[in-house]
Amino acid sequence: MARLLSQSDVEKLISMKDIVEILDKTYRGMGEGTVVNPAKGTLDLGESGPYPPYHADINSMPAYVGWVDTAGIKWAGGWMDNPARGLPYVSAIIVLVNPRNGIFTGVMDGTLITNLRTGAQTAVALKYLFPERKSLSVGLFGAGVQGRTQTRAIAELFGIDELRVYDIFPEAAAQFAADMESVVTGKITVCTAPEQAAEGDAVITVTHAKDGFFRKEWFAPGSVLFPMGSYKECRDETLLSADAIVVDHVAQCLHRGALKDLAEAGRIGEKDITATLGELAAGKKTVTASSGSRILCIPIGTGAMDVAAAAVVLQRAEEQGIGGTFDFAV
Repeated sequence: MARLLSQSDVEKLISMKDIVEILDKTYRGMGEGTVVNPAKGTLDLGESGPYPPYHADINSMPAYVGWVDTAGIKWAGGWMDNPARGLPYVSAIIVLVNPRNGIFTGVMDGTLITNLRTGAQTAVALKYLFPERKSLSVGLFGAGVQGRTQTRAIAELFGIDELRVYDIFPEAAAQFAADMESVVTGKITVCTAPEQAAEGDAVITVTHAKDGFFRKEWFAPGSVLFPMGSYKECRDETLLSADAIVVDHVAQCLHRGALKDLAEAGRIGEKDITATLGELAAGKKTVTASSGSRILCIPIGTGAMDVAAAAVVLQRAEEQGIGGTFDFAV
């Protein structure tokens, strides 16, 4: 019997604080070898070609997570035309299965978990890259949903001394500043030019840009750059100027996102990856930010994070009797 959970059900059962803790445990499992996480598979629905004409793609993201002893898959995509239609950009569902017998145990909305865990990936990475710091300054490109979840997640682990935000839509940045005032302990500066936002201990890009807008000269010593978008936000020379590269999943990060073009051209490979977040969490490697270093961190997102979060949600739903049930075997 599988439990069915809507987005509103999921929202009642998990918080950003929970997600940060879940991701930390799951990264540790990746480093210790108790998580099985193949690279994403992608179905292109016209995101990068003329057919089908839907300006979308869907990712299949399977994983097994040992610490919750659960297997599952997230099926998630982005529809570029949806925001103009008043529809959400991300659409996702997560399916869980008992790994011992193949019985489906849960089916739930995955959009909220996707948004929360993407923000939490950055926060957990910063925990290991700035182990002695209690507060940070942040530069942020993109004032949408992901800009908000990035900010909320970082605020779970650090005080934010200053957040500098830039968006191509100034009204979005202004609304972001108003919405995040209670989350940010320091000041929020709305930037009128993109280079103004490229300042901070952590500089995060969460945009749909494909033009490589982030320049090498903006990547200052002492900062950690997080290109979180799925496309090409940073110029090649920006990425190549990094003193260290930290990723969540080596094979996946070399075939999609920020490093894809460089990897395909043979200019970056596995030997250039300094560490994975799993290795940092498990204590197998150490990468620490310093005033003279430029660190590139790419937690591109793995199914293991979604499966782990969904497993915790499912356990709580069963304990509290939330959601419906359905027997797929009948």
